[in-house]
Amino acid sequence: MTYQFGGTMLIPASALFWGLQFAFLNPALALLLVTVFHASPGEVGWALAIYNTGGFVASLLVPAYADRARDYVRPMLACGVLTLALAGVLATTTSLPVAVTGLVLLGGPAGVGSSLLFAHLKHTGAAPGDVVRTRALVSVAWVAGPPLAAALIGGFGPRSILVAIAAVAVLNIATTAAMRGSVSSASDAPAEEGRVPRGHVAAVVVVFIALQATNSATVSVMSLFVTDRLGLDVAWAGVALGVAAGLEIPALLLIGKLTGRVPGPLLLLSGCVAGMGYYAAMAFAHGPALLLALQVLNAWFFATVAGVGLTLFQQIIPRPGVAAGLYANTRRLGAIAAGPLIGLGSATRLGYGGVFAASAVITVAALVGLRLASTEKRSSTPPSGAAAAPGTCN
Repeated sequence: MTYQFGGTMLIPASALFWGLQFAFLNPALALLLVTVFHASPGEVGWALAIYNTGGFVASLLVPAYADRARDYVRPMLACGVLTLALAGVLATTTSLPVAVTGLVLLGGPAGVGSSLLFAHLKHTGAAPGDVVRTRALVSVAWVAGPPLAAALIGGFGPRSILVAIAAVAVLNIATTAAMRGSVSSASDAPAEEGRVPRGHVAAVVVVFIALQATNSATVSVMSLFVTDRLGLDVAWAGVALGVAAGLEIPALLLIGKLTGRVPGPLLLLSGCVAGMGYYAAMAFAHGPALLLALQVLNAWFFATVAGVGLTLFQQIIPRPGVAAGLYANTRRLGAIAAGPLIGLGSATRLGYGGVFAASAVITVAALVGLRLASTEKRSSTPPSGAAAAPGTCN
């Protein structure tokens, strides 16, 4: 094995930079579209939808290409260059169609860089615990990125964030190039830990889309829930989400330590139980103290979905790039599914609390689905030495 987590700072630095790159861009993108490109609210919606669609397609195609080439660093380097080009395009035009074209053609593929990093980790033999700890650094970037972006925009104007993105992209290109030079020959083929029935893979994907949808929906309505349901100032929503994001980092680090000692399914079970408790309690919560205290459960829930989920996809899908890309797309599809969840949940007598109640029910259903999928996998696994059943995931 040529990769050791503690042996180099390239991987941690790369994880931090990939996180910062889009922790700067994504929260500020709508503001850029309005202030720099004079987009209407409807145009902002369409622009973001087209951009996210491009990202969805790119996160399927680019990792699949990397799997075939058995090289994840070179495409990662290209993603860094594309980010630099995107910052240049957005900085030098005021045309909304040009900006949207740049977001799709440059920003979509550029956003795959983080997934390729985790594919590279898997390909070069990193342990699941190392993968989870690397994922924690991406969370650090997402805690620090949005406030830094807001400070830059407030002090120097909207276009200043593009300078910051370009600077981070340069650092990312440098660390990725150094990573390419430091990697001796990795395995010529990704390690396959056994063939998994396609039905099991599909079931796991659906389960994680559901879990991601609950998180996306409840985060989206937090401001409305705090003001309408709890009768608090909107600032409490930001405090609650900030507490959850901050707690997510030590939770991921703890999961990284426990990985290998505690079975992944058991960690995921604990996270889903925490999620069910969080959503159910939030549906009937009152007061800021309980709101903040419950974020401990929220942080553990999402940390298991983010950390254990990523390693689970890498275990059941032999191709590292496809595994990381498909996992990333559960987040995107979950955000899409969050729309109907918000609409149906908020229409109940609980109002926005109904979104949390519905999320608790969905988490229970997802946990049952994951359990059934695991049972199906065990029943479909051929005995040792037997041929794999038709229709397996290769």
